[in-house]
Amino acid sequence: MALHEVLLFRDEEQGSSAANDGVAGATECYAADAPAVHFLGRDPDEYLLCFQQDRLARIQARVRLPTADSAGVFAAACAAWLRNAAPADPALDASLCEGRDGDIRFRGRLEQETDLSITLDDVAEP
Repeated sequence: MALHEVLLFRDEEQGSSAANDGVAGATECYAADAPAVHFLGRDPDEYLLCFQQDRLARIQARVRLPTADSAGVFAAACAAWLRNAAPADPALDASLCEGRDGDIRFRGRLEQETDLSITLDDVAEP
């Protein structure tokens, strides 16, 4: 898969600093030049692979869903993700799905009713 490096800027006011995201230290992130994977049966609008110390530490994907289907697709995806995982603290927000499967932490969010994003973090010690 052909990749190109991307620079990520994090807004600490919104709680998305590298430390808050669970990826400490410098990370190098790359995006695919062409869709290489399907996410929920669709080509992702964004697909990032982030490495820390030459080790894959994070995968981020975002896909745009039809408005009429977005809530149902998100609920089904969340149920599938949680099937074999330990859920995080119960969220009050139905647009958030978090959990942990072994050393992988996941966080899915339905944003603006049409954008579904998922982040997978490796929480194992390198």
